[in-house]
Amino acid sequence: MIDQGFATASPDLLGYYVSIFMVLVVALAVGTFTRYYWVTWIGERVVADIRKTVFNHLINLHPGFYDSNRGLEIQSRLTADTTLLQAVIGSSVSVALRNIIMMIGGVIWLFITNAKLTGIVMVSVPFVIAPILIFGRRVRGLSRQTQDRVADVGSYVGEVLTQIKTVQAYNHQAQDIKQFHHHVDATFAVAKQRIVQRALLISIVIILVLGAVGMMLWIGGMDVIEGSITGGELAAFVFYSILVGAAVGSISEVIGELQRAAGAAERIVELLNARSEIQAPASPTVLPPKIEGNIDLHEITFAYPSRPEVNAIDQLSLQVKPGETLALVGPSGAGKSTLFDLLLRFFDPQSGQIRLENTPIQSLDPEILRSCFALVSQTPTLFYGTIADNLRYGSPTATDEAMIEAAKAANAHDFIAALPNGYQTRLGDAGLGLSGGQKQRLAIARAILSDAPILLLDEATSALDAHSEYLVQQALERLMAGKTTLVIAHRLATVKNADRIAVLNHGKLEAIGTHAQLQESSPLYARLAKLQFETEVPIN
Repeated sequence: MIDQGFATASPDLLGYYVSIFMVLVVALAVGTFTRYYWVTWIGERVVADIRKTVFNHLINLHPGFYDSNRGLEIQSRLTADTTLLQAVIGSSVSVALRNIIMMIGGVIWLFITNAKLTGIVMVSVPFVIAPILIFGRRVRGLSRQTQDRVADVGSYVGEVLTQIKTVQAYNHQAQDIKQFHHHVDATFAVAKQRIVQRALLISIVIILVLGAVGMMLWIGGMDVIEGSITGGELAAFVFYSILVGAAVGSISEVIGELQRAAGAAERIVELLNARSEIQAPASPTVLPPKIEGNIDLHEITFAYPSRPEVNAIDQLSLQVKPGETLALVGPSGAGKSTLFDLLLRFFDPQSGQIRLENTPIQSLDPEILRSCFALVSQTPTLFYGTIADNLRYGSPTATDEAMIEAAKAANAHDFIAALPNGYQTRLGDAGLGLSGGQKQRLAIARAILSDAPILLLDEATSALDAHSEYLVQQALERLMAGKTTLVIAHRLATVKNADRIAVLNHGKLEAIGTHAQLQESSPLYARLAKLQFETEVPIN
C-alpha cells in the first residue's frame, strides 16, 4: 500500500488496497464471532459434562470415602475447580486460537515479505519456548496449591455458616474471623508466588520477542540504506513482526492460564480416580419376590478405615427372625449404629458374613439390598425442597393420598396442613424452620411411605413430645406388624415393646433376651436400665 499507493500517487491503487483491507476487516469480524461463539459454547458444554460426570461418580462412592475426605473440600472441586476450567476453556482457548492463527498468518507474510529477515526472527523461537516450558511447570504446581487453599477457604466458610447458631451462642465470631483471615492470607501468599512466575514468564517472552524485532529493525534498516529493500517492505515487515510478537506474548499469557487449569484438572481427576469399595457383583443374586426379613450375622468383625486398630464390631453373631422387633441397647460406642451401616452395606466387614433371606448381602446389588430397608436416624435428615419432595424421597411415585396417609400415621399431617402452602411448603437447608419433633415426624412419615419390609429405627421417637410420641409409637406398632424391625433403643417404652433385646458392648454381643430376662441375667443391661430407662415415666 505504501510503495504502490502513496509513492505512485495512484488513487486507484490506493482504493484497491483499502478495499482489500475492508474485506479483511469484515472477514475478521465474522471469524471473531464464529470463533468466540463456538469456542465459548464448547467450553460451557465440556464443563457441564465434567460436572455431571464428577457428580455421578461422587454420589455412588462408598460413605467411607467421605469419612476420610472433607465434604466441603470435595464440593469446592466440583464447583470452583470446574468454574476455573470453564473460564479457561471458554475464554483463554478462544484467545489462544485467535493468536495462533494470527501468528501463523503473520509468519507466512513475513516469509513472503523478506525471507532473510524472517530467518533472523525464527532464530529467537527456541529462546522464547524455553522460558514458557520452565515457568509453565512452576505455574502449574502453584495453581494446584492455590486451588487447595481456595478449597480450604470455602470449607471453612461452609462449616461456620452451617453452625452459625453455635458460633454466635459461644461468641466465637472474633476467633472465626481470625481463622478465616489466616486461610485467606495463606491463599493470597500462594497466589502471589504464582503471579510472580506468570509475570516473569510474560516479561521474558516480551523481551526476547521484541529484542528479536529490534535486531531485525537494525538489519532491515541497513538493507534500506544500502537499497536492497524498500522502506515500504521494511514497514510491512515491521507491522507483521509486531503482530507476531503480540500474538506470541498473548499465547504465553494463555499458557499460564492453561497451567492454572491443569492444576484444577488434576484435583478433579483425583476425584474421578477414587474407586468405591462397595461394588455390585457382576452377576448379582436375585432375592425372592417377598422379603420376610430373615437376617443372619455370623462372626462379624469390622473396624472403620480411619480407626483400623479398634474393632467397632468384634466377632458378633446375631440372628433376627422375620417379623421380629429387636432392640439394640448398649453404651455409646458399643457398635449399634455401625450395625446399621453394615446392614445397609455402607461398609463391608473385614471378616464374617451377613445374610439376608439366606443370601450373602455381598452377592446382592447394593441398590436392591437397600430398597429392603427404611431408615429413620436419630438426627433426621431433610433436604432443601418441598415437604412433599422430602416425604417422597424413598418412594418418588407415591400418590398424594398415600403420602397424606403416611403423614397422618406419623402424626405429621396436622402441622403440615397448618403451614401456608401445606405439603408444597419449601423447607430450608436441613429442614431449617421446623422443630426437632416436626423433623422427626417427617422422617418417620418418609419411612412409612417407602413401605420397606425391614425397618431400621435409631430411637425414632426421641425428639417428640409425650403426646406426639404416644401417637407415633402407635403408628410404628401398626407399621411394624409383620415386618422385621431393628431399633436402637434409648427409652423404656421401646425396650418393653420389643420381642427381644440385644445388649452390645465394645462391638460384642453381651446378652440377648427380653427386658425381664435381661434384668436378671445381664449386669450391664440392669445398670443401663437403671440409669437410662427407669428414670423415665413408662408409657402404657
